[in-house]
Amino acid sequence: MPVILTVDDSPSMRKMVAFTLVGAGYQVVEAVDGIDAFEKAQAQPIDLVITDQNMPRMDGLSLTRKLREHPHFKTVPILMLTTESSDLMKQAGRAAGATGWLVKPFDPNRLIEVIKKVIK
Repeated sequence: MPVILTVDDSPSMRKMVAFTLVGAGYQVVEAVDGIDAFEKAQAQPIDLVITDQNMPRMDGLSLTRKLREHPHFKTVPILMLTTESSDLMKQAGRAAGATGWLVKPFDPNRLIEVIKKVIK
């Protein structure tokens, strides 16, 4: 069963994403911000990361760059799930190493569809 790390400073958003993922048969690890996520990512194997952009302590782009520096995370898919929708932010996401970009509020079916495309 693939393990997905979800990162969002909003408890309600973490719960909605986790509910969707668990319902689709994935195992979920939740993190409250980029620093928490980076620590948890090093503690166990992760198959996919879904991260918000705007968070305290470490934002999603910084987390993506930091994960991409780590040998294990060179090929792990990283999806941005955020309210940010500008082309400039999406370009910054690609430059940081994000695999995909989804805008909140998210469609649960679309989220699962995208995950099935990127997870190995």
